[in-house]
Amino acid sequence: MPRKIVYVAMSADLIHPGHINILKIAKDYASKIKGEVVVGLLTDKAIASYKRLPYMNYEQRKAVLESIALIDRVIPQDTLSYEGNIRLLKPAFVIHGDDWKSGAQVKTRQNVLDTLAELGCGELIEPHYTQGISSTQLNENARAIGISTNARLSLLRRLISAKTPLRFIETHSALSALIAQNAFVNRNGTKVEFDGFWSSSLTDSTSRGKPDIEAVELQSRLNTINEIFEVTSKPLIYDADTGGKIEHFTFAVRSLERTGVSACIIEDKTGLKKNSLLGNEVAQTQDDIKDFCDKIRAGKEAQITSDFMIIARIESLILDKGMEDALNRAFAYVDAGADGIMIHSRHKSPNEILEFIAKFRAKNSLTPIVIVPTSFNEITAQELGEAGANIIIYANHLLRAGFVAMKEVAQGILENDKSAEIESKCMSVKEILSLIPGTI
Repeated sequence: MPRKIVYVAMSADLIHPGHINILKIAKDYASKIKGEVVVGLLTDKAIASYKRLPYMNYEQRKAVLESIALIDRVIPQDTLSYEGNIRLLKPAFVIHGDDWKSGAQVKTRQNVLDTLAELGCGELIEPHYTQGISSTQLNENARAIGISTNARLSLLRRLISAKTPLRFIETHSALSALIAQNAFVNRNGTKVEFDGFWSSSLTDSTSRGKPDIEAVELQSRLNTINEIFEVTSKPLIYDADTGGKIEHFTFAVRSLERTGVSACIIEDKTGLKKNSLLGNEVAQTQDDIKDFCDKIRAGKEAQITSDFMIIARIESLILDKGMEDALNRAFAYVDAGADGIMIHSRHKSPNEILEFIAKFRAKNSLTPIVIVPTSFNEITAQELGEAGANIIIYANHLLRAGFVAMKEVAQGILENDKSAEIESKCMSVKEILSLIPGTI
């Protein structure tokens, strides 16, 4: 006869006394019914559906829980909803602190009550929430201290496995990265935020007053990235343009990986770099497939960890070479070791991008697809994710917005010969001070 079950669902990223209190109560109920305590450990995907990815992955968190004597068994809970595991286990008791009677988890709580009532199998027990302790606050405090290089480096692969779509935004300075890190909206009870940063060669060079022709050397760009990393905790994807010569690209891969960058994107063009959105208005040459595959292989052989990603950017649609050429290159680049494919378009409509995704996904369901919807900006990230894209990059918007604002304010001061009229267009000094950690 199966043992009676007391069920507890947990994220268990940072174990604290509140967790232990809940587990002790669960163990007491299990003893009374001669049953067992089963913990449903939320998977990375389940956690990422409503808040940031945990520090530790599922297997690491499971190992911690299995060492706690109060727990008899740990199983995965694949969604925020308890319903699947309740139907599977038919527990005698479900234990959760009473803090979820209000706030974001009200619907989850009601679903537990409804499922237990439908099955007629158990009771929800809600001990008083342990005051003064919050996993969310502990996580925020830990992130304020910082994140290790290896932990940041591995975040992108974990995020791709746990969440679709990922939203990345261009950051060209530590200040712009702080703005991106702290930006969020609540949509239908879910927190939506940027999952990481894009180090754009366009905005990096433009912010220095230089043309977008690979004029800024790697070390200068790494200095900016290090400044971003000092004050943030999210992963970064690096725009490596063409990657340069193979011999130089291998050194770049090692430098980026050592810094904690999660991925680099290289485009299949040769010669002096020209911005892709210019298309055939300027002379641009696409690389030979074999030569570009050799560059991908060399980069993969140069990296030290399995976490770093090399993503191949295909320019076929930009250069009007057609869908078949784009797909042939995509499959060849994946075979050469590319960890992802970025497909680009300069059309206002997303139709050719959606066509590429559909045809690529018909043969390859796993390789991540990266989209930069600068031209076709009417389609949402959610719609692109539902079509099969994994990462959506907003590639230059923070710098472009900053340029307009700075130009307007500078002009206004000169026109009025004082700054009173433009104060409403500026962030207050107090806001700036509150944004920068340690200032106040």
